[in-house]
Amino acid sequence: MTSLIRILFPLKPNDTSFSIFLLVFRIFFGILLMTHGIQKLTNFEVMSAGFPNPLGVGSKISLSLAIFGELICSIGFIFRAFYRLALLPMIFTMIMAYFVIHKDDPFNVKELPFVYLVVYLIMLLAGSEKFALDRLIAEAFFKRQTNKESSY
Repeated sequence: MTSLIRILFPLKPNDTSFSIFLLVFRIFFGILLMTHGIQKLTNFEVMSAGFPNPLGVGSKISLSLAIFGELICSIGFIFRAFYRLALLPMIFTMIMAYFVIHKDDPFNVKELPFVYLVVYLIMLLAGSEKFALDRLIAEAFFKRQTNKESSY
C-alpha cells in the first residue's frame, strides 16, 4: 500500500522555478481543456443524440465520460489533487479523440487532441512539484505512518 501511495503522491518536489513553470503550465492547459468540457456540459442534450460512441456504451454515457475527463479531471489536474489519477481519463479521452474519433480526418482536424495528449503525457512524466495538493496529502500520510511506526 505504501508503494502505491508513493507512486500516486510523490514527496520530492522539484526546485521552485521549475515548480512555478509546471504550476502555470497546469493552470493554462487545465483551463483550456475545461472549456471543452464546459461546452459539452452546457450543450449536453443537443450533443448526446449524436455524440460518438467508440466504446459501445451509448452516446450519453460516452459524452458523460468525455465531460468527466475534460471538466472534472481538469480540476484535479489544475490543483494537482489526485493528479496521476486525474490525468488517466484526460489521456484516455485524447487517445480516443485522436486515434478513434478523428482517425480518418486530416491532421489539422485532429491536431488539438494530439497536442493535449502530448502535454498530458509529458505532465504525467514531469514528476512532483512544490505547489501541489498531492504533496500535502503524501506528507500527511507519511507523517502518520512514521508516527505509527515510532509508537511500536
